[in-house]
Amino acid sequence: MPFLSIVIIAIVQGITEFLPISSSGHLLLTHWALQGAEAQNNYAQNHLFDIAVHVGTLLAVLLYFRKDVLSLIQGALATVLRTNRKTDASESRHLFLMVILASLPVILAGLALQLWQPAFLNWLTLIAITNIVFGLLLYWADQKGTQTKSVSELTLGQAFLIGVAQIFALAPGTSRSGVTMTAGLFFQLTRAEAARFSLLLAIIAIAGAGTLGALDLMQSGDFQLGLDIALAAFLSFLTAYAAIFAMMKWLERATFTPFVIYRIAFGIILLILIQQGVFA
Repeated sequence: MPFLSIVIIAIVQGITEFLPISSSGHLLLTHWALQGAEAQNNYAQNHLFDIAVHVGTLLAVLLYFRKDVLSLIQGALATVLRTNRKTDASESRHLFLMVILASLPVILAGLALQLWQPAFLNWLTLIAITNIVFGLLLYWADQKGTQTKSVSELTLGQAFLIGVAQIFALAPGTSRSGVTMTAGLFFQLTRAEAARFSLLLAIIAIAGAGTLGALDLMQSGDFQLGLDIALAAFLSFLTAYAAIFAMMKWLERATFTPFVIYRIAFGIILLILIQQGVFA
């Protein structure tokens, strides 16, 4: 893949993965813009690059939320060893169980989708529609929610329902972070806490996809492709860390409205371009 294409894909992924504006939709559109009709023929290689830049963003969220990651590890150990008598161990265990429960629905749905591989997942029209619809849902939740709770106040049942909502993100344009933040707002999480829980859920979702991608890469045996993918992952890591930092600072004092406006405008413009035959 050309160097400039690698840079563009990495930057697009890094910026859009954790913002509630759909990274999968932007990546698919980027491939179309860079390759035209050939994007369909290059699906296997494009898919590997998509996974690579997702892994880069995974490293970014692991670094940014390193304290929460440590708490998740402590919670896992407390669960396995049943040493949850101390308050801090109990809280870590609760966070670990919430993340696991919220991840199960999308893991099972993702495996089913991997076997099915429906053609509609590459429809640009679907990306436009889901951007608009789920953008409006985010606005509704952002305006109507009381936004008083922290992640530690979520029940296991509420965490599981946020995970169920995450299934919708398997359709490109929905935005995994967007739909989980929306669900978190409905359960009265503050904006920053909804974003925090959403990004913690991303760890398992992206790690699973990254593992499958690594297996595909090893089977290909293409050394140059491996170098290109490593570069893409590194660039997406840098961009994603900056995007996470900016978003979390923004949500401490402002609303999701700018993201909603962007989603709706993006969806409408994409529908117009499709109608005009720009994407054939």
